[in-house]
Amino acid sequence: MDPKPIKIGLIAELTGPLSFMGIANANLSTMLVDDINAKGGLLGRPVELVVEDGETIDSVAKAKAAKLVDVDKVDVVVGGIYSSTRLAIKSEAVTRGRTLYIYTEQYEGQENDPLIFCTGPVPAQQVEPLIPWLMKSTGARKFYLPSADYIWPHLLNKAASRAVRANGGEIVGEEYFPLDTVDFRRTVRQIMASGTDVVFNTIVPPGLTPFLEELHKAGFGKRGGRIVCTYFDENFFNLVPSEQIEGLHSCLDYYQELDEPFGRALLRRYSERFPGGATLTAGSGCTGHYRAIKMWEAAVKEAGSVERDTVIRALDHVRISEGPGGPAEMVPGQHHVRMNMYIAEAQNGRFRVVKNLGPIDPNESMLTDGFRLSNVG
Repeated sequence: MDPKPIKIGLIAELTGPLSFMGIANANLSTMLVDDINAKGGLLGRPVELVVEDGETIDSVAKAKAAKLVDVDKVDVVVGGIYSSTRLAIKSEAVTRGRTLYIYTEQYEGQENDPLIFCTGPVPAQQVEPLIPWLMKSTGARKFYLPSADYIWPHLLNKAASRAVRANGGEIVGEEYFPLDTVDFRRTVRQIMASGTDVVFNTIVPPGLTPFLEELHKAGFGKRGGRIVCTYFDENFFNLVPSEQIEGLHSCLDYYQELDEPFGRALLRRYSERFPGGATLTAGSGCTGHYRAIKMWEAAVKEAGSVERDTVIRALDHVRISEGPGGPAEMVPGQHHVRMNMYIAEAQNGRFRVVKNLGPIDPNESMLTDGFRLSNVG
């Protein structure tokens, strides 16, 4: 092989409140790059994964993105979990560094930079199918929205509110808290007093655990209240006692219980190589990382080059025939992925898929050809 490596820069939250997610993302990315190299690399060159710890701190992720672009001179940057982290990475990798960036987490949508591709679900794939289904299935009408105070909860709540009202429901409360908030007693009292049917939660770690504990202690679930949290996956059973989230609904692109041979085999291989708490899940962003690396690999092969604009043209329509949760394809012009989606319910410490939604379009804004091809320089 040509000794000069092709470089993928990965920013993963290896420490801090989201480390249980970031470690899994780094593990899976390492496995996928090892797979590429075991088959002879890419374009006859080895692929090098340069991993940086974002520490679940946006300013750190920003500095690490600058290092990946300026010092390591990576060909693509991948990762970041919070939407605020995406914006921090974007400022250095994309706006200043003019480097291709693939964001891998479920998020609020509306990112439309020609240098950015997004491989996680957006509101059209999570909130828009989940809320009508839940309201029809349970008769729920009153929703309360306790939220972390950053861009993703604000915009996801807008989508949720539209869906609730369009289906005859009402929002009885909407609150935003700093990320380090741990006392939710007043909010839980309001939830209990308001007759809330559904808590649509966008509080994230570290506040998540005390909030759910307080809600459980108040008897919200016992009285028939339901929790919806779109990002909840199997990793969260390691953080929260299962009785506190019994009956919780989430909507993601993959669950470990899916009877789907490729995903089962990938999970088994991952678990054998990386035993422990940081498991391969969708909410952590592992599935988005899988699509990011495999779609980028396919685009580079089609382009016959790692030259940025050529890879972007190929990425715009790339497809992968298999992956955790099923096949996936980039919607031309949108820089977002059409993927299979599933609604699941927490039952006795496991997620059970209760509705297979099939492939769902992201319905994001189109980047015109002129904008895509003339504004990347």
